[in-house]
Amino acid sequence: MVYKSISSGQVLEPFLRFCPRMPALNRMKTTTCSLLICISLLQLMVPVNTDGTIEIIVEKKVKELLANRDNYPPTVTKTLSCTSVKSMNRWASCPAGMTATGCACGYACGSWEIQNGDTCNCLCLLIDWATARCCQLS
Repeated sequence: MVYKSISSGQVLEPFLRFCPRMPALNRMKTTTCSLLICISLLQLMVPVNTDGTIEIIVEKKVKELLANRDNYPPTVTKTLSCTSVKSMNRWASCPAGMTATGCACGYACGSWEIQNGDTCNCLCLLIDWATARCCQLS
């Protein structure tokens, strides 16, 4: 990262012109001037991107990936299939080979956990049903 460098005279000059016109309260004048100077110095510390805009960076990365596409294996198409399993208690288990990706619980219970990757467990005291969303990538 590159930081802009500006002399202290360039930073302080506009504020020194402004500060004498402030009310006669020295404490207020000092505080206001100090605050303005601090804000200006913080703005000078903002990093400047020397490589250009985000569009240029993205374009470089795309060209680099296209040039090296022989190094990557061919894309394999997979299918995601999902189903919901409902039970009339606090646990809902997915069929063999499927993974639980989310749960829903009765009586507006929003507290649940997935156990062993395939079972939803509703954690509220009063539960009349539980549903597990089960998915498989094939």
